[in-house]
Amino acid sequence: MRLSTRVAVLSATALLATACSSAPAQQQPAPSAPPVPTSSAAPDGSFTVVATGDVLIHPAITDQAAADAKTSGQGEYDYRPLLAGVKPLISGADLAICHLETPLAKQGGPYSGYPSFSAPPEVADAIKDTGYDTCSTSSNHTLDQGEAGITRTLDKLDQAGIKHTGSARTAKEAATPLIMDVKGVKVAQVSFAFGFNGIEVPKGKPYLANRIVVEDVIKDAKAAKAAGAEVVIASLHWGTEYQHEITKDQEQQAKKLLADKNIDLIIGHHAHVVQPFEEVNGKWVAYGLGNSVAKHSDPRGSTEEGAAARFRFVKGADGWKVDKAEFLPTLMQLTPQLRLFDLTENPSGERGAEALKATSEVVLSRGAEKDGLTRPGQ
Repeated sequence: MRLSTRVAVLSATALLATACSSAPAQQQPAPSAPPVPTSSAAPDGSFTVVATGDVLIHPAITDQAAADAKTSGQGEYDYRPLLAGVKPLISGADLAICHLETPLAKQGGPYSGYPSFSAPPEVADAIKDTGYDTCSTSSNHTLDQGEAGITRTLDKLDQAGIKHTGSARTAKEAATPLIMDVKGVKVAQVSFAFGFNGIEVPKGKPYLANRIVVEDVIKDAKAAKAAGAEVVIASLHWGTEYQHEITKDQEQQAKKLLADKNIDLIIGHHAHVVQPFEEVNGKWVAYGLGNSVAKHSDPRGSTEEGAAARFRFVKGADGWKVDKAEFLPTLMQLTPQLRLFDLTENPSGERGAEALKATSEVVLSRGAEKDGLTRPGQ
């Protein structure tokens, strides 16, 4: 089956299943306590990076958080139960990277969904509780709420203790590389998006949000290395929505960026469906990790499927390199509650098995398996 046809097929399958399955036995099980992940011994001096897909706060996600808050007693919105299924995976990484696609509102709202997102600030608290260290913030929705939305979002991430890059409040902030200490290694992150849904960056304030220009990505990566970074990770919001195949732009940009000595890994977002992983110029690119949390009304099926990317870096004679590359399929359970699962730890029934198979086929479709990409538990 061509990858580009999966959305339509899975959407039809999901609708048929809904029409034909009314017995409780057909519903996905409620989440149990998250299992403790196992891992093999890592080489001395190595560190692991885990990155996940889009955090896209549709109104249904917030409705679930409101229901969960009534149970937990944690304020008006509690997004932590939604993310509990991936907490062992995220908190077990030496560096955990999220992609916060939507701007955050002030406390009390107003809140909104597509096409102009504004999410409750409690999202950031759940991201921190799950174990994330940093979030990329450059996306096609970065400017949905203008400069004020960027300021609110970054202020809240600061308050929650989460690092961020991709948007900025000042020119000085934008020019300062994000460099994090990861087990004694200086790791930098840069974040860029293809555009902002036709919204123009305010005149005289280009620093507010980063737009993808290959030379600019390299320039920022070079500045990070000059400032002491030993590893630079580029988070790129690119590609075509709902399309598993990568675009020519993605392919060409990945080749140019990974040919540069200043960029060590690319993590991709935006398509809302999983895209392939590939080794390019001896370095890894995860073209698209799909959605982490989202609830699209249409298309359904593949938009609930995502992938976490886990890369282990070791230092050799030529510097830091990935010596172990893994992908871990994830799934947004839609019933009876909205919950995110790591399918390598919680199979999540028949729907989980379908997602595990479909995600694996897409991720490996450009030959990444022969270059050493693996799926835990396979």
